This record gives sequence, C-alpha cells and structure tokens, in this order.
Amino acid sequence: MYPLKRLLSSCLLLIGLAVAGGFSSTARAEAEAAPAAAQRLCDALLGAMKAGTSLDFAGRRDLLAPEIQRDFDLAFMIRIIVGPPWRSLTPGDQQKLADAFSAYSIATYAQRFHAWSGEHFAVDPSPTALPRGDCVVHTKLFTGDPTPVQLDYLMRKTGDRWRIIDVYLNGTISEVAARRSEYTTILRQGGAPALIALLAGKTEDFARQRPGSS
Repeated sequence: MYPLKRLLSSCLLLIGLAVAGGFSSTARAEAEAAPAAAQRLCDALLGAMKAGTSLDFAGRRDLLAPEIQRDFDLAFMIRIIVGPPWRSLTPGDQQKLADAFSAYSIATYAQRFHAWSGEHFAVDPSPTALPRGDCVVHTKLFTGDPTPVQLDYLMRKTGDRWRIIDVYLNGTISEVAARRSEYTTILRQGGAPALIALLAGKTEDFARQRPGSS
C-alpha cells in the first residue's frame, strides 16, 4: 500500500514545495508520457459533453466508465481515503467499498459533464516530476469565463501505465483529502456499511437528478 506519509509529501510538493530541478533525465523522460493519460480522459469528457441530449445519464455513464476506470486508480484512492481503518475491514467490505466508490466516481463525471457550449481542455505536455517517480499533469478547462478551471492530476506509473491517484482543483484542493474529511465521521459512526450505503445513495441520486444539478 502506498504510505500515507509519502502521499502527503507529494501533496505538499504539489502546492508549492516542488523544486524544478534535481530529477534524473530518466525520471523526466518517463514522466513526459503521463500527459497522454490525462489527454485521453479530457477527450472522453469532451465527447460526453458534445453528445449532449443524445445521451441520458446512463448513456454518459456507460461512455465514460471504461476511460475513468483505465485512467484512475480508484481502488488505491479509496484505500487512502479510508486510511488506517482500511486494514481492519474484511476483504468483502473492502471490495464493496471499492466498487461503491468506483460507481460513485463514474456517476459524478457523468452528471457534471453533460452538455457542451464551446468548452475545451488544454493539457500541459510538460508534467512536474516528483521524487520517487510520481508526477503532476497540469490541465485547464476553458469554459468561456475569463479564468479557466485549473485541474492538476497527481499520477503514478503502475507497470507500463500512468494512472491518476488524486485530483487538485485550482492546483490546491485535493479530492482525496476532501473525501477523507467527508467520510471520516461516517466511517467512525457506522463503519464500512454506512459509507457503502452513502456512496450508493449518492450514485442513485445522480441518476435521478437533472443534468448538472447537485
């Protein structure tokens, strides 16, 4: 399991402590392949948006699911979100949590990226390399507002594939940290079954909502 201490170190580097130099040329060359994964995700999201009303929620979910599952390490993310209590869960509850978090994550993207009015993504081809092999891929979503939405992806290479292990809104707001803050009390009071039920309920709510509502 990826140590929490190591993840937090990467987070600190991302929000201002990363240094520009000091990495081997080999590490830099490997990190330069990471933006391709972010580009695939952006292309998939844009495809869902451009499909507009030709796809309902289920259609967008089915369209996005393969790419999200490919580009995100969702099983790793839920382990870090749960934290140390993960080790005390039964294998069955671990799998149910991983499945519920995956379904919820896919549903979130299917709900948010539902229509297109000229938006486009820009993926920086030069990622920020981090110690121990991780990197940060910087992207922007241009929506027509004067300031684009900045989305930075913390990525790790597993085998021959780069996968996203955290997302930072505006370069600083960690999805993993936000989810952990949200879920800690639920886990403490009701354990894994309570969190599984919460995630399943939110996923079902997305399917019932009008596109873009929250």
